[in-house]
Amino acid sequence: MVVYEVNLVVDAAIVGDYERWMAAHIKEMLQIPGFFRARWYGRNPQDEGDAPSSDTHWTIQYDVYTRDDLNRYFREDAARMRGDGVARFGDGFRASRRILVPRSLEATPA
Repeated sequence: MVVYEVNLVVDAAIVGDYERWMAAHIKEMLQIPGFFRARWYGRNPQDEGDAPSSDTHWTIQYDVYTRDDLNRYFREDAARMRGDGVARFGDGFRASRRILVPRSLEATPA
């Protein structure tokens, strides 16, 4: 399993519309082969050492069965899925992404 994480900063002016769109977007992401669970978190920029902000900070984590499934998403679906948000909201949000690979604590040398 891998975790595909999307970190968002959404302008206060569009946050309501963006939130409604994101709920549908997550459901659509979960229809992509290999994606089987999503978690949506709110973040406080001050907890990350940033200044207070009127923007909304979210993290969405998608669990994906394999790295091959995630690579297929990048090849076949990512441009369309990302493009939809840009087409609707332009520069009203910022997104960064990362891939997390779970580690076993049992594999850690003593």
